[in-house]
Amino acid sequence: MRKSLSALCCLGKMTESGITGPCNEITEVARMAKNSSRRMLPSFFIVGPPRTGTSWLHEVLSQRTLLPDPTKETRFFDNHFQRGIAWYRAHFRGEENQRVGEVAPTYFASAEARERIAELVPNARIVCVFRNPVDRVFSLYRLKRAYGMIPWSFEEAIVHDPELIESGKYATKLKEWWNTFGREGVLTMFYGDLRQKPQYFVNCIADFIGIPRFNLTTSDLRRIHSSESMTLPKNYYRTRGATLMADWFKARRLDNIVSIVKHSSLIKYFLGGGPPFTKPSAQMAARLYEIFRPEVEELEVMLSRDLSEWKSSSVVLQSAAG
Repeated sequence: MRKSLSALCCLGKMTESGITGPCNEITEVARMAKNSSRRMLPSFFIVGPPRTGTSWLHEVLSQRTLLPDPTKETRFFDNHFQRGIAWYRAHFRGEENQRVGEVAPTYFASAEARERIAELVPNARIVCVFRNPVDRVFSLYRLKRAYGMIPWSFEEAIVHDPELIESGKYATKLKEWWNTFGREGVLTMFYGDLRQKPQYFVNCIADFIGIPRFNLTTSDLRRIHSSESMTLPKNYYRTRGATLMADWFKARRLDNIVSIVKHSSLIKYFLGGGPPFTKPSAQMAARLYEIFRPEVEELEVMLSRDLSEWKSSSVVLQSAAG
């Protein structure tokens, strides 16, 4: 059952000017949204978690719906909520009659994002895509390490970066999305279906978010099986500085500058150049399978789907991009 965020007011502080705190922030943005046109607020969110084919989905859906441009992920509901609804709306530029949405994989594990979406867009359609959690966590590590977001080895990152494990708590987080939006408001899909039955995969999503079905092109299908080339950064501090600078530009709606650099030869100065990633040891993979096993078993019951291959350390670790 959807809960009102007004209950969070108790977390704020009483001052001469009124209540301050998380509830005051949320209700103020909600008031602004209700007092202005809802045309540019999304009606659907693909919330990931990360590394489950969301980049591919963004490419496919951007041709048929209105998504943020040129930045794929606004991070509004988890990182930039304080910038206000006008800042968020400015990311959507296109035809008035298009279905509006956002592909936002960082929202999956964020309680703040979930509750804020529920307050501003209570009837939003939510799409979750699940992938073998051990494959996914290593893929997420590679991304974060390649972009200088973290400095650690994989074994160290598992200890020091909570997102890696937290975003793999599929059953726990899915129940929270169900409780907020209702089971009928949340579609669960699988990364394996994207790779093996892509047309079926996009048909299900199209039906759920309310757009006409469409046929995938040869180019769409080819990109599913293409492997993203990522290596360790040649210079961690240079790569990290570039990533932080890109985030600074995006926060100030200077996304076009980031896009220009990303698609120019300059990107080679900031990304890559280091040694290739090596797969985790068999011992580390076995440990991760045990960590995620309770979540996988609960998800099997929730979705009535056999996920045996997600529970065995004998399965060869994959590193396909997603």
